[in-house]
Amino acid sequence: MAEYSSEARHLDGRLLVAMPSMGDPRFDRSVIYICAHSDSGAMGLIVNKPAADLKFADLLDQLDIKADRPIEGIDVHYGGPVEHGRGFVLHSRDYGSEDSTLTVNEEFGMTATLDILEDISQGFGPQSCLLALGYAGWGPGQLEGEIRENGWLICDADASLVFSADHEGKWAAAMKRIGIDPRVLSMEGGRA
Repeated sequence: MAEYSSEARHLDGRLLVAMPSMGDPRFDRSVIYICAHSDSGAMGLIVNKPAADLKFADLLDQLDIKADRPIEGIDVHYGGPVEHGRGFVLHSRDYGSEDSTLTVNEEFGMTATLDILEDISQGFGPQSCLLALGYAGWGPGQLEGEIRENGWLICDADASLVFSADHEGKWAAAMKRIGIDPRVLSMEGGRA
């Protein structure tokens, strides 16, 4: 299991996995990819909660983007409760825009401009991607406090988990990668 300490504060490119005792229903059984984390706060995208009532093709229509090909296999996700009208694309590093892509690490990038949606619609987008509306955000020290209070576990991220089409299974898969059976987790945090 990945440890969290004040010395290892920056979680860019890692996953947060909600503990079963998570009190906020917006984050129940959430898996969040952390795109940016610093002393100023953190920003991430929930990667396991597709929007039930919105498809990628519908979103393109709303934005008046014409697709040259059928668009299938791209789900629109609930990325988090902050700015839920704003879109973010978490994607593989085979795509990037010099001015608008945040390079998270060697495996992932994030772009939040319309050009990536246009490129995807034309067949020039990234090999793997996840579109999210909204994001999860924390102010300075807030995420660190939630981790200390037993709200989140930390897991290494890789494309096979983040971009998996098995959205319902991502939480259990992340727990398994950490080496935890969710059925044996305590609802109470402890201190040594």
